Amino acid sequence: MGRLRRSRAHHARRDVHRASRTRVRGRDLDQIQMIDLDPKNRAALETQALDYEKPGLGQHYCVECAKYYETDVALQSHWRSKVHKRRCKQLREPAYTIEESERAAGLGREVKPPPVAALMETGDSVAAI
Repeated sequence: MGRLRRSRAHHARRDVHRASRTRVRGRDLDQIQMIDLDPKNRAALETQALDYEKPGLGQHYCVECAKYYETDVALQSHWRSKVHKRRCKQLREPAYTIEESERAAGLGREVKPPPVAALMETGDSVAAI
């Protein structure tokens, strides 16, 4: 019995390298929520000028997925797909902000309810809060 061969001797790290490169990085959810879903920007993205470098000349764009399609039929079938519906569901919940991370770490300001005396003066009930 000889020695065992070391596993992964051929350095198959191609998938790790491709996942970490930023050359063809897509847009993140918070970028789509803050920039692309704004009505002005959305209208501009949906009606782009002809661009010969983009798929479908840049005319068939899904704003939620930040992706170009070759034809209108491909875009319509994408809108019915599970991938698009999952992305829309992810975009419905608000993006994780810096303030939220600070509150989770205990650094943010705590929003305190108004004192009971102030509520009695205005006539509001405590259960209404």
